[in-house]
Amino acid sequence: MTMPELLCPAGSMESLKAALHFGADAVYGGMKAYGLRAYAGNFDEAELREAVALCHASGRRFYVTMNIFPFDDQLPGFVAAARQACAAGVDAAIVSDLGAIVTLREQVPELPLHVSTQASTVNAAAVRHYRALGCERVILARELSLERIRALRAQVPSDVELECFVHGASCMAYSGRCLLSAALSGRSGNQGTCAQPCRWQYAVMEQKRPGEYLPVCEDEHGTYLFSARDLNLMPLLPELVSAGVSSLKIEGRMKTAYYVAVVTGAYRRALNLLAAGEDAFRAALPALLDELRCASHRDSDTGFLLGTPEHPGGAEGFHQSREFIAAVVEDAPAGTPARLRLKNRFLRGDALELMTPQGIVPVTAVPFLREKTGETLDTLGIAGELIRMPLPVDAHAGDLLRGPVRNHRE
Repeated sequence: MTMPELLCPAGSMESLKAALHFGADAVYGGMKAYGLRAYAGNFDEAELREAVALCHASGRRFYVTMNIFPFDDQLPGFVAAARQACAAGVDAAIVSDLGAIVTLREQVPELPLHVSTQASTVNAAAVRHYRALGCERVILARELSLERIRALRAQVPSDVELECFVHGASCMAYSGRCLLSAALSGRSGNQGTCAQPCRWQYAVMEQKRPGEYLPVCEDEHGTYLFSARDLNLMPLLPELVSAGVSSLKIEGRMKTAYYVAVVTGAYRRALNLLAAGEDAFRAALPALLDELRCASHRDSDTGFLLGTPEHPGGAEGFHQSREFIAAVVEDAPAGTPARLRLKNRFLRGDALELMTPQGIVPVTAVPFLREKTGETLDTLGIAGELIRMPLPVDAHAGDLLRGPVRNHRE
């Protein structure tokens, strides 16, 4: 069984490093313009070169997102940015608009192109069309079922790759091509500035009864009528692999590096287990699903992969069972004081966990050294402080400590 690429989000340099450390085969990230996540950290020209170099040094790939729908007056800058990305050595540009694809093929022919999910590709004819234009990969619309993906793969040439999303937030609009933000806030999702109004609370009001709000799937927190559940295709990885998907994509360029680390690590372990045999994967699946719950998420389901979504809307709020405590700054042998950069407070005796690319290691918090003052403390709640605490196994730069979610006002 050929394992697909694991493609992970890099909204910032910190997230990129987390994705690489925890097992991504490739990452995708944006420049300061022309991508659909304008409020992610993104990369300027120098940072883009550094990001690409980091990926290539470890044999991984970097894809740059250029998936806005550009107007005519934006195309010259769009092409100039594509030339910069190509010079930086990106492995492909992710593009949505047909005119942008044709223009880049003419003016930057050496830049490989992937067709964004924003292009709403749902049939083999479209895939063949994009291949004829010189595109190497098509990222399928989230609305395709597993059966349709399998049938589409059988109808297109083997040299065109198919990519699909497997995890993360989903838009309530078709392939995310939503006009709600532009209508309500003047910030266009198709230009990268979505205000996420689908996540806002809504109520129904009858015209002749102003001020009287009627519940629609309402609970004690309000109504989230337009908020789609998160996507979680972990249970269906064997079926996706057998369907011939070349790349499995995790959504989350607006998410934290901790989120990227948790989800990347879980999917990396899942694919490694699946490569060893489906029985090994199935045996580990409950633990892998528990691992995904350690990062911030909405209620999730399998989207359209098995047909119509079980839950078409109404995903309220976020949940997570663990929080990021500290990052390992440099390698440290087991039992020696590891140097850690603090993120959140923890207490002596807390049941912590060390996140490593190989798996999760239980850690009991013990008194630690605060580097700034030389004090030995039982707790500290100052983000960014450097501390030293022994860990029970070898720790490596990039490993993360996490612990129970607590109210930090305590």
